[in-house]
Amino acid sequence: MAWVESIQKAIEYMEKNILKDMTIDSIAKQANVSPFHFQRTFSVLTEITVGDYIRRRRLTLAGEDLLTTDEKIIDLAYKYGYDTPEAFSKAFRRQHGITPSEARKNKGKLQSYYRLIIQVTLKGAEPMKYSVVEKNAFQIIGIKREFSCVAEEENVAGIPEFWEEVNQNGTSDLLFQLNDRVVKGVLGVCGKVSEEQKKANVFNYWVATSYAGKVPKGMLSLEIPASKWAVFEVHGAMPAAMQNAWKRIFSEWFPSTGYEHAGTPEFELYTDKDSNSPDLYSEIWIPIK
Repeated sequence: MAWVESIQKAIEYMEKNILKDMTIDSIAKQANVSPFHFQRTFSVLTEITVGDYIRRRRLTLAGEDLLTTDEKIIDLAYKYGYDTPEAFSKAFRRQHGITPSEARKNKGKLQSYYRLIIQVTLKGAEPMKYSVVEKNAFQIIGIKREFSCVAEEENVAGIPEFWEEVNQNGTSDLLFQLNDRVVKGVLGVCGKVSEEQKKANVFNYWVATSYAGKVPKGMLSLEIPASKWAVFEVHGAMPAAMQNAWKRIFSEWFPSTGYEHAGTPEFELYTDKDSNSPDLYSEIWIPIK
């Protein structure tokens, strides 16, 4: 359960420093993983971003202060990281549905979010079919877009829109044709993050395929390093089947095994079958150590 303990350690760090400026680097360091993979794991497990968790916790504590102390609203705004009382009031109302002034007068109910505790239930009723394979380095080609690590709601809409675009303009058809069968299918790859991207909290997402030849015009290439992979079967219509598989991997599989994420690019593998079919077969490939 060391994996669970490392995530919980990062949560405790956030709680201890809830009134301070924290960077995602400093938080992820507590879990001994990269900022990208910590944010991804956190959002899969909790269905909110790290930034949303910190914001919700601060506004929860601010609500408690309004009810139990005489601190001025302007002082609470600064205390909880807002530059102006107006910005604080707007954020407070968005979460609680009432203004700070109304909360102080007990006019309405507060919407509170409490400290997270990661609890893992190892069910085993639905077996996860996976294999562990080793593969030499290989090249992928395709196109990429940059997405935010912290704005999960943008990714939920943006990545499917990216796929819809490549499906409609013929790019995915071309990628299926070019596939060299080192890895069979078209891939959705969370690529390598540069130092500049780490600072900006963004990452590259690729729609690509394995291909060892000359890079076609209009496409880019990326080398996927030699790795040991956990390859998970995914059965069912997109996107629900893939989302459910990711959640089970992080909440059940990793905690029950001795494996850790290797920190290199991971990917989803798609076939050319109907994505809405309940019998659709896909895969998730995660580099492990």
